[in-house]
Amino acid sequence: MGPLKNWDNKTWLSSQKYIKSFNRFILKQVKLNRNSRILDIENHKDKSKKIIFKKIDALSFVSKTKITFDLILIKQTIHLLKKKQAIKLLSICKNKLNPNGKIIILSLDPKKNEIPTFQLMNKKLNISLKKDEKLFNLILKNQNKIVTKKFVFHVQILKTKYLQMIKNRYISTLLNLSNNQINNGINEIQKNYKKVLKFKDRLICFIIKNN
Repeated sequence: MGPLKNWDNKTWLSSQKYIKSFNRFILKQVKLNRNSRILDIENHKDKSKKIIFKKIDALSFVSKTKITFDLILIKQTIHLLKKKQAIKLLSICKNKLNPNGKIIILSLDPKKNEIPTFQLMNKKLNISLKKDEKLFNLILKNQNKIVTKKFVFHVQILKTKYLQMIKNRYISTLLNLSNNQINNGINEIQKNYKKVLKFKDRLICFIIKNN
């Protein structure tokens, strides 16, 4: 699978409205302050001096670090790992939590997906979501103290902007499609959707406590 470079670049995921909504959701799940230590397992382009970036895979970093965290956030990443890797990562992460720390895993809700798609994209996305659901069931089976929540964001985006996102392969489902398949998909969305797309971006959230 090729590198996923555009997943949150110039989309609703990088909008101030989304960020504020997401931050409010997170702060309802875990108590944080300016001294809290957070590990965010995803790719960012934030240049804040308060953030230390590590160009290393999550499993290697968490295994080696002696730092403990108040929050370990795994957003739209866990499904990219194999089952054994995911379970191992969570086990190690749990040992890196402070006494009241939490792991928060967020991924597309496999049962209530509303993301606009074309036929081939929809087929591949459904296959991926079914695979994700099996992984989530395994996580639930292997973790005793886990709470499930839902994060829902109401998206309104111009079709022209969304088509550019499709062209940029903004979601992992699109990465292995040929240029011809992408262009056919763009034409399909152009015909089947209105000028402004309105839908709910639904994430399932698993919260794992340290104790």
